[in-house]
Amino acid sequence: MATQRRTPKIALTAPAAGTIVPPPVTPDRKPDASGKSDADSRRAAMCRAAAQTFRTRGFDATSVSDIARALGLTKAGLYHHFESKEALLFEIMTFGLECVRDEVVVPIRGIRDPEERLRQLIVRHARITTRGQGAVAHLGDEIRALPPPSRKQIEEKMRLYFDLIRNTLLELRAARRLREVDATVATFSILGMILWLPRWFRQDGPLTQDEVAEQIAKFALGGLIEPRREKGTGRK
Repeated sequence: MATQRRTPKIALTAPAAGTIVPPPVTPDRKPDASGKSDADSRRAAMCRAAAQTFRTRGFDATSVSDIARALGLTKAGLYHHFESKEALLFEIMTFGLECVRDEVVVPIRGIRDPEERLRQLIVRHARITTRGQGAVAHLGDEIRALPPPSRKQIEEKMRLYFDLIRNTLLELRAARRLREVDATVATFSILGMILWLPRWFRQDGPLTQDEVAEQIAKFALGGLIEPRREKGTGRK
């Protein structure tokens, strides 16, 4: 019987005492044709701009003045939205995970075939990691800067996504369609391929975001999925 392996910490819980809770965003207009309100678009723009500043300077070296300047706000205006740098970092990470939930997790839920579900997951996630020069995806290492209760919330949400990938791989194993690989190692490898993408992808390069996403899925599945074997040697 296989021993149970520890996997990284990630269930959605109510905010604990001391948790940073970003201010609620209240749409002031109805959603447009894309389904996004003015407030949603404004939030996305603020998160990406602030994330780019953190990426360029490093979280610790970035001052509140740097962030305010990047967002086109005064320091007082920034504090109106976020009580601290850590609160803004929490908001950016929450925004990134919500994008993964809405654009990756929700759309693939109805896919019954685990191989196609995994392919769609990789392609969809790879597509969104390069938005805004990948600044949001780059901030994963800065989770250490969050207060423990807030860090726990982010880790729990990350764990849900990790388990989604790993459970899909276990479905493939049960169907004898997975190569002889460790499901936990494979899950980390898939995430590593996707999250490393913003570090080398160039918008003006020879391949588009969609083409690169498809290539990454092809490499991943080629190393994970057992080739299909036709039954019998002849045809009637």
